[in-house]
Order: sequence, then structure tokens, then C-alpha cells
Amino acid sequence: MKQIQYQYDPEHFRRSDPNKYNSSKLKSEEMILSLGPQHPSTHGVLRLEVISDGELIVDVVPHLGYLHRCFEKHAESLAFGQTIPYIDRLDYLAAMNSEHAYVMGVEKMLDLEGKLPKRIEYIRVLVAELNRLASHFVAIGTYGLDIGAYTSFLWLMRDREHIQRLLEWLCGARMLYNYIWIGGLFYDLPVGFEERCLEFINYLKPKMVEIRELIIENKIFVQRTANIGVLPLDLAINYGCTGPVLRGSGLKLDLRRVDGYSVYPELDFEIPVGKGEMGTVGDCWDRNFVRVLECDESIKIIEQCLVQLMGDHKRTRDFNPQAMLPKKVRPQAMDLYFRAENPKGELGFFFRSDGRSDVPLRVKARACSFHNLSVVPEISRGAMLADLVAIVGSVDLVMGEVDR
Repeated sequence: MKQIQYQYDPEHFRRSDPNKYNSSKLKSEEMILSLGPQHPSTHGVLRLEVISDGELIVDVVPHLGYLHRCFEKHAESLAFGQTIPYIDRLDYLAAMNSEHAYVMGVEKMLDLEGKLPKRIEYIRVLVAELNRLASHFVAIGTYGLDIGAYTSFLWLMRDREHIQRLLEWLCGARMLYNYIWIGGLFYDLPVGFEERCLEFINYLKPKMVEIRELIIENKIFVQRTANIGVLPLDLAINYGCTGPVLRGSGLKLDLRRVDGYSVYPELDFEIPVGKGEMGTVGDCWDRNFVRVLECDESIKIIEQCLVQLMGDHKRTRDFNPQAMLPKKVRPQAMDLYFRAENPKGELGFFFRSDGRSDVPLRVKARACSFHNLSVVPEISRGAMLADLVAIVGSVDLVMGEVDR
């Protein structure tokens, strides 16, 4: 492997740990490599500065700042409702879930929590769980691609395309939806949406069995992921990890159950956790296995929502999805933090309102991908250089909400 000369701050690693990283005493086998930001496995804009001793990783330093989303400054110059399109661009693979979290936070400030028609709540959960499936399909499919499995990526993109078409039919967009609005929805479900969605779910169930056999239980996949990138539970908690990254380490924590927002308390679903079935609890295999199991649980939630939307809360002529939508969103003066369970973990929004303007004084996003990325150096030290891509991919990052 060709040695790459380090051209940046020579005191960088000495300052971070003077006893461990003294650039004047580097061994002859040690070198500093730059993984990304062009490498496809680093999600386009993430740069990992890697110190390696031969094939072993000594340390990893993530470098951010290539996307400049500037979400929080945008949110402080726009009205509450005008910010929703910018929400879509945080985790652009789970825009419905992000909108749901933001909108529920604003509705809590307006004292609208629990007052919306049930049909609106079930539609919100339906589209959020469809988007959760689509997000996990990208996570699992591209992870297979990262470690050399091409078929899994093609199969999951094929099934994800059905979800994309459903959501495009719903609101006209494939990824950035602007569908869930404060106090309601952009529009009711199109006529026939429930029936088409049920057809898709019936089609998807046997496909999930195929995906599990093709990827998760594949001998080569197990060898590449079991006992790799082990994240102990105490370390995951200390770093603020959430979502499948935390549940893969064995903690049954899901905000849909803990906080019980929207109609989730009325729905029956399980919270999968890693159990170390193929290796050690909290390894790369566990994190991916949790995502596959969560897909099964999302299918159960979607089925229950469809039963309600075609039964007790079916469409009526007098139903107005924007009935609770205020003409001017002007909450009382307060500070409020609201969180929800995104596909990648806890997405939270801190709001500060002065009570006089429809533009917030402060909006702060608590991005789950940022916290999950921060633990990568800890679980990469001592691993093989070839396993770094497997470790980063198992965390399932979206840089749009990291560099927000």
C-alpha cells in the first residue's frame, strides 16, 4: 500500500492524546489515510482520517463540513410552516418521519396535541412507516453493496420503488414530500390508495423472507459482520446513540413506545433488539438484523393503520385534512423540546418562541446520525482496515442531518 504523506496540522493527534499520537514518533508501518469524501461507501461527503498500522486501525477521525445544509439558520428566518420543506432535506431518506416529528412539536406548542381527527393521525403513521421501510431498505441494500453483495441492493431497490411510487402518488414527490402539515395534511389519501397499499404489503411479506435468507443468514455476510464493530451498551448510552444502533446493543428503547405519541399506543408491535445470535451483542450483524426485524414490525403497523382507514376512520365527504390548520402559527412564549423515533434513531427539535411572531427565535435539531457517527472511532480501533467500511455502513448515516 502506497504511503500517503500527511499534509495537515502535524500537531493534530498530539493535542488529542499526547501520549498515544506523537507525530514525531510514528512507526515506519503507520500511515495516515483519507477515506472519502469521494468514496461511495462514505456517503459522498464524509471524510474519515484513518491512522493505520499496517492493516490495523489505530484511530479514526471523522471530518464534517462538506454539505452545509444550514437548516437551523433557515428555520430561524422562516415561519413555522415554511420550514417543513427544509425538514425533508435533513434525513432525505426518511422525510415523512422527520416532518412528523417537527409538526408534532409545533402542535404541542399550539396545544393541538391529541385534538386532531383520528384519520389524520392514522394517515401520518401509515406514511411514516412506509418511509421507515424505504429507509431501512436503503440501509440494508447499500450495506450489502458496501461489503460486496450486489444482488441484495438490486432486490431491495426494486421493492423500495413500490413505496416511492405510492408516496409520489400521494403528494407528487419521490423523496422530499412536504406532506405532513401543522394541524393536518397537505391532502387526503388518493382514492384507491388504501387498497393499493394493501396489495403492496401482501406482495412484500414473502419478499422479506427472501431478503432474510439472501442477506442476514448468508454465511459470507455473517463472516463479514459478526464480531465486527462491537458496540457495548454502556458505550452506546454514553455517546447518545439511538435507534437500531442502540437497540442492536441490546436496549429495548423505542420512542414510539416510551413517549407514546400519535396513535402508536393503540397499535401492536414489538421492539427488536440485538441478542448476539451470530457473534457478540452489538456487532455489525446485530445492527442489520434489528433493521430487518423492524421492517417486519412496520408491516404490522401499516396493516393495522389500513384496517382503521378502511373501517372506523374511512374517508368521508366532509373530511377536511386541513381543518385544524391555523392561518397563522403563533405559539405562546416558551421553550419546548419534542422527539420522535426516526428510522435512524431519536430526532428531536428544540423550539424557542417569543409569543409575538410566527417565526421562531431558535430551532435546534438533535440529529441521530450525528451521535451515531461519533461512536465510530471507538468501535473501529483495533479493527482491520477492510472492516472500516463495514463498521461505518452498519451505523446507517445520512450526512444531511449530520452537517445540518
